[in-house]
Amino acid sequence: MKEVVAGIDIGGTNTVYGLVEKTGNIVAEGRFKTADYPEIDDFVTVLVSSIKSLMETKPGIKLVGIGIGAPNANYHRGTIELAPNLAWKGIVPMAEYVRKKIDVPVAITNDAKAAAIGEMLFGGAKKMKNFIILTLGTGLGSGIVVNGEVLYGHTGFAGELGHTTVVPGGRDCGCGRQGCFETYGSASGLVRTVLNLLSEMREESTLRDIPSSQLTSRQIVEAAAKNDPIALEALDYTAEMIAFGIANAVGFSSPEAIFLFGGLAKAGEVLFAPIREYVNQMVMPIFKGTVKIMPSAISENNAGVLGAAALAWNELK
Repeated sequence: MKEVVAGIDIGGTNTVYGLVEKTGNIVAEGRFKTADYPEIDDFVTVLVSSIKSLMETKPGIKLVGIGIGAPNANYHRGTIELAPNLAWKGIVPMAEYVRKKIDVPVAITNDAKAAAIGEMLFGGAKKMKNFIILTLGTGLGSGIVVNGEVLYGHTGFAGELGHTTVVPGGRDCGCGRQGCFETYGSASGLVRTVLNLLSEMREESTLRDIPSSQLTSRQIVEAAAKNDPIALEALDYTAEMIAFGIANAVGFSSPEAIFLFGGLAKAGEVLFAPIREYVNQMVMPIFKGTVKIMPSAISENNAGVLGAAALAWNELK
């Protein structure tokens, strides 16, 4: 019998799940709309039956564990807590609900921490004991690995680098505070930077032709590739702010590498090159040249499933 785990990535829009071997090979996968099941009991029933149906399509395999990545998930407690983008309010004991219906070990953590374990088991951090992954999407998530272990802290929510302050009294953040790293270093932060620059700079830019509500980070990166002055200025400022956040993180955990993942990381060297330069300028002399800044080695298409599966395999070690 071939052993597999189920990796489940619960998002505000879709829930994606897959059966994954120890090598990271995805045997089969599926998805459904999270929002179609506002009642938690219905969601769990559909999730479990979907996994069982997937198992039936692949004879000769045995399910040995389940890993779940979800917003506001608490690894210590097996819960999803006060997740703003999910229909289920309060504290949801998700691991317990799933375990009652499938009798295998179930672990849960947030998506960025799952991404860190995915990078460690299946990606670019295979031989690393100390690294950080930053997920640069609509928000800015982070997973911190120290001495080969994911950092969870006392509450289970440690490692929220996206909500460390980079500009005191700066931009309003969805967390209720101001000046968070997330508001400058994410894809949405880049859009905010461009909107500010469009009013401050006089230079011609193709970005002026796009209504502000429709502007995306991808359009900005494409404009930068064509040497658009506002796009280039915005990317440089964003790189500087990401480097500022990284330099702070380097000071407390001295990682071997920082992996950048998500929509904004697809910008490539136009973002990575200035980040590396700024980090080298900003860190203490003892840290200069000690940190690699790299793109994630995991494909974004199945990163959520692989990260959650990596969590399950890591628990079974």
